[in-house]
Amino acid sequence: MRAEAACEPFDDADFLFEPKWDGGRLLLHKQDGRCEIYTRSGRTVTEKLPELREALATLPVRSVILDGEGIVLRSGRPVFDDWAYRLRISHTAKIRTARQTHLVLFAAFDLLYTDRHHLDEPLTQRKARLGELLVSRGGILMPTVTVEAQGRRLYERTAAQQLEGIVAKRKDSIYVPGRRSPDWIGIQHPRLIDAVILGYRADPFELVIGLHFRTVKNKPVGKVAGGLTPEDRSRFLALAQGLWTRKEGGIQWIEPRLCCRISYRDRSEMHQLGGTKFISFLWEKEPEECVWPYT
Repeated sequence: MRAEAACEPFDDADFLFEPKWDGGRLLLHKQDGRCEIYTRSGRTVTEKLPELREALATLPVRSVILDGEGIVLRSGRPVFDDWAYRLRISHTAKIRTARQTHLVLFAAFDLLYTDRHHLDEPLTQRKARLGELLVSRGGILMPTVTVEAQGRRLYERTAAQQLEGIVAKRKDSIYVPGRRSPDWIGIQHPRLIDAVILGYRADPFELVIGLHFRTVKNKPVGKVAGGLTPEDRSRFLALAQGLWTRKEGGIQWIEPRLCCRISYRDRSEMHQLGGTKFISFLWEKEPEECVWPYT
């Protein structure tokens, strides 16, 4: 089940509010002695996350399906790049080391199945069952933080902790697999980043933006159109004509000399930015300074 997006937090006594952790969505399955872990796309990652498999095996139930988020903490705060690292590595020795340096925790926010389906039960009832199952477990598997009614307060606190945002869930909502539902509402914190402009599309007009990473320079990470004014477009095009390199796939690529500041609301495991909005050009900024922040 997935959430619809909203821009502003709200208070409502009919909703529960949860932090949106800076990690990745996981489904944990246990049936008899078999334990499997799946990403949101359905990819099996059981062998990559042995600490979760072992913790799942110790739960005192024969069968269970848990929905939640895998996270890796650094100095007490979840860091997306550390989580993405765990999904990238496959070598057994590296995974063994990563269990010490990049330990994965699981913040569980829903219980879908035990000895029977719980999908049609209201959220509050599923939460109660989840709490009973994970009570006093500690360590690897833990229930996520849940706040009643006070969405604005949790939004402020997650912003101060540099978390991704919050999710509002209607208390009486059932679980509908594979669908977005207005009963779940994701509200993410916009984040600012300075990017190098790698090219542009003329119709509709949008900038192709990139960043420098440890292993690759000028990696395209997304496009931005929102927030650009006709004046911004005209000024940019006047400068860009002298920087043309090649045209391909409807995109005019340019030499990476110009920079801009954007906001974004989400990014993929491959650092593709979504929910982008143009803030300003940075005419004096050096392109080499447009680096992905590994924090």
